[in-house]
Amino acid sequence: MSLQDTPNANRIHITLFGKRNSGKSSLINAITGQEVSVVSDTPGTTTDPVTKAMEIHGIGACVLTDTAGFDDEGTLGEMRVKQTFKATERTDIGILVCTESSIEDNKRWSSLLEEKTIPYIIVLNKADMITDTNKVLKNIEDVFNKKAVLTSAVNREGIKELLSVLSDIVKENSNESNTDITGNLVKEGDTVLLVMPQDIQAPKGRLILPQVQTIRELLDKKCLVLSCTTDNMKDMLNIMKSAPKLIITDSQVFKTVYSQKPKESNITSFSVLFAKMKGDIEYFVNGAYSINNLTENSHVLIAEACIHAPLTEDIGREKIPAMLRKKFGGNIMIDIVSGADFPDDLSNYDLIIHCGGCMFNRKHMASRVAKAKSQSVPMTNYGVTIAFLQGILDKIEY
Repeated sequence: MSLQDTPNANRIHITLFGKRNSGKSSLINAITGQEVSVVSDTPGTTTDPVTKAMEIHGIGACVLTDTAGFDDEGTLGEMRVKQTFKATERTDIGILVCTESSIEDNKRWSSLLEEKTIPYIIVLNKADMITDTNKVLKNIEDVFNKKAVLTSAVNREGIKELLSVLSDIVKENSNESNTDITGNLVKEGDTVLLVMPQDIQAPKGRLILPQVQTIRELLDKKCLVLSCTTDNMKDMLNIMKSAPKLIITDSQVFKTVYSQKPKESNITSFSVLFAKMKGDIEYFVNGAYSINNLTENSHVLIAEACIHAPLTEDIGREKIPAMLRKKFGGNIMIDIVSGADFPDDLSNYDLIIHCGGCMFNRKHMASRVAKAKSQSVPMTNYGVTIAFLQGILDKIEY
């Protein structure tokens, strides 16, 4: 992915579901105009989810995902179906692919998508093999109480109609506030100071994704943007004619930056801003106050969205656990997961601490929040946690 590409976390995630051999792979190839998925008459050719990031006119930047058939069999088949189920957690729009013989079998998955409030399209594929299409389409409408799009992936028929319906759903479900990082914290003409420590965690030669996206948004809002490292913050403030309206920093240096900020400047962090944009900031703030209920026998889950080699100064793997152990003792149990490894059963945990989720789309973060809420487990965020432990949570803007 180049610097000009839209990050997958900001793309619309469209996922194809259906039984084996329903033509999902052929359909995704027809949509993209590329051989993205391997096509075969042998059921179960698609094993793990296959993704393709692209731009589609009328839809915009999106990620198309081809999944294994939900009727896969055997031990490996069960594992593949589990991955297909997990794909719903990051799905913004679903495409439920039916054939003439598999209509009733899709009912369970349509119910699952509805339960997860995922808008979806029913596609009746393999139209070239159906004798009475009107009869089959009527049957689908009776079963699902919604109309299907008729396609033949092999003959590339019905693809334009499918893309048109997808475009309509995207427009109906678009919400600009979900992509606004700084919200109403700043307006045109405001000065914003970014304090960004360039320590061992900072990637050599580039900025991390939240910093890049925040800078771009501030420029789009026509703010005056300045940046410095933590050790140069005093010098930067000294040369500024007036105090910045907002200071955005890395959560791990919250206390240091807060102690140096002008009284009239507001302060927040990249992690907190992304927690608001991607998740449920009020739930995260309330979750932080539940830290007061932890003891040396508590069990905490720390979850990060990205996968990277652990570093000696890693905020999630090193710094937050050290803060918790300093406060509650070395016996507090802390589990750490990354990427897609998020437990289904959270009942053993007293608290979940999640990263900002910059690598996840909003749907993926929302699914994790919903899972925590459904099991009555408090959940918070890296930046919110650090602000709370350092006694400045009530001074942080979001």
